[in-house]
Amino acid sequence: MSDPYSLPKRFNIAGPCNPDEHYMLDAVSRLPEALNLALEKSYFVIRAPRQSGKTTLLDTLTDDINAGGKYYALYCSLETLQGIEELKEGTTAVVDALRRAAQRSAIEAIRQSWPRDIYVSATTMVGETLELMCRALDKPLIVFFDEADCLSGQVLITFLRQLRDGYVNKRKAPFPSSISLIGMRDLRDFKAQVRPEEETLGSSSPFNIVTKALTLTNFTVEQVAELYQQHTEATGQVFEKGAVERAWYWCEGQPWLVNALARQIVEDDLARDYSKPVTAAHFEAAARTLIERNDVHLDYLLHWLKDPRVRDVVEPMLIGAKARVPLSGDETRFCLDLGLLRLDRENGLRPANRLYSEAIIHRLTYDIQFAIQDFLKNR
Repeated sequence: MSDPYSLPKRFNIAGPCNPDEHYMLDAVSRLPEALNLALEKSYFVIRAPRQSGKTTLLDTLTDDINAGGKYYALYCSLETLQGIEELKEGTTAVVDALRRAAQRSAIEAIRQSWPRDIYVSATTMVGETLELMCRALDKPLIVFFDEADCLSGQVLITFLRQLRDGYVNKRKAPFPSSISLIGMRDLRDFKAQVRPEEETLGSSSPFNIVTKALTLTNFTVEQVAELYQQHTEATGQVFEKGAVERAWYWCEGQPWLVNALARQIVEDDLARDYSKPVTAAHFEAAARTLIERNDVHLDYLLHWLKDPRVRDVVEPMLIGAKARVPLSGDETRFCLDLGLLRLDRENGLRPANRLYSEAIIHRLTYDIQFAIQDFLKNR
């Protein structure tokens, strides 16, 4: 499922004088290896749960590479291809996504590189497009395909085969020096997605050109403190001792929650009165508000509790029957990729953070709570 909600690039608290002033961390510092792999002409994968900052990272990587002057970089989202199964339609849609990405690029050379030829073969049109673009450019091209796991079936197989063909023939014909596929899942899950029992990818697997799979992790507690400190420096509003630790207690660095908790406190609970300090109690109250209000990010995650794949993992975990859940199973991997759960050495399988844990319990017991309240009212 494509993520309909995008993570705000910045910690979305308005400054005291300029309502458009925002704060942000250095996105590339969260995954410096991605820039290194791109510049080393590698093909690689970046995976991360929804609303963890992937798009912010890609925007920054694209801008930094283009500013460096040695390469061109293009960001291309495949989000609109979700659910397209027919090969010609899907492959044409990939090319159209590339066209839109080129037109939106801040780099004139990339906009001018778009080929005017008409493509007829679904099995070659993506590769041809990339080759013709590279022929028109005077520097190597790096392409970031965001939401690549929106592709499925024959559309995905054909897309990846064209990338592989371009990769292995780069000495004979121009092709992007580096391509990254970004999404919620690792490439091994792409294999399972496109490989039903009756179908084979053939001897030339399109999956064997990837150098490395990277995972975008949450903010560290130091990065959370840095982000909040930017707000203090801009407004004078202080985060009292213990406040950042309480924020961490609830969110464990999940980027959307880091932002959402602070927005709730500063903009709603304290009504942008920057003379009032932010306390640990404020974060406690904000966490409860988010759980009760069920904002879009939480609603998106928690609706998966209706899915048998998720329910069969979450319910045994909550009642202490973790032994019934195979850690290497596809269902468990799916929950981890969603970002709903995490796996660590100390605690094993558990909700990704305390706020998710409370929200899961709240959602699963909501009907029971409602029935009890209704019963008490009608006694």
